[in-house]
Amino acid sequence: MTEEADALKEKIDSKRLPTHIAIIMDGNGRWAKRRDLPRTSGHEAGVEAVRRVVRASAELGIKFLTLYTFSVDNWTRPREEVTALMRLLTKTTKKEIDELNRNNVRLITTGRVDDLSRSRRTVLAQAEKKTKKNTGMVLNLALNYGGRTEIIDAVRAIAMGVHSGNILPTEINEEFISNYLYTAGLPDPDLLIRTSGEMRISNFMLWQTIYTEMYITDVLWPDFDRENLFKAIIEYQRRDRRFGKV
Repeated sequence: MTEEADALKEKIDSKRLPTHIAIIMDGNGRWAKRRDLPRTSGHEAGVEAVRRVVRASAELGIKFLTLYTFSVDNWTRPREEVTALMRLLTKTTKKEIDELNRNNVRLITTGRVDDLSRSRRTVLAQAEKKTKKNTGMVLNLALNYGGRTEIIDAVRAIAMGVHSGNILPTEINEEFISNYLYTAGLPDPDLLIRTSGEMRISNFMLWQTIYTEMYITDVLWPDFDRENLFKAIIEYQRRDRRFGKV
């Protein structure tokens, strides 16, 4: 597998890499079900896939990597699964800090992170602080994230600014709104990867992905690896991105 991945890497044009890759990590539950394992085992296996993809992305020189880690809709899952996911998030964040620093990766989070428990927020804040000075790839965890809630929160903030007289309605344009999103300061994704073969965007980066190239693979997230990432990037580089132009 390593030799195949290395061969694929040779086919990647390092001058035309996507600046920002976003990934909808789907299929943990199905991966576990096929093995007669609890869903939590699928999520644990998914963490290994995260490690592989973060390492491979940093290896290539990708500047921004966003992982759809926990959706606002995921709260409706069984309570024991949500609790297990939150514990896994905390455990993994603590465990991976040293490696992120070794690889010069900066960790940030986007979403309604303030709705997480104080202990979870503390762990995340400490991780962000410890990696803040890193100058390599930015790893963005979309946590308690929803594309619609992001737009709603931005509209509310802008409306309050208009109401207070600090914002003129004539100032509002696409760039202005983008600066009020959770992802303010991040470029829009060039490539969106979705695993498990599902053909939907699942309330993810609704504003930011209007011209993002999508890559759908049947591979379940726990099985996604360096080779699969390279295949996605090669496919991305084959496409002619016209951004609505002829």
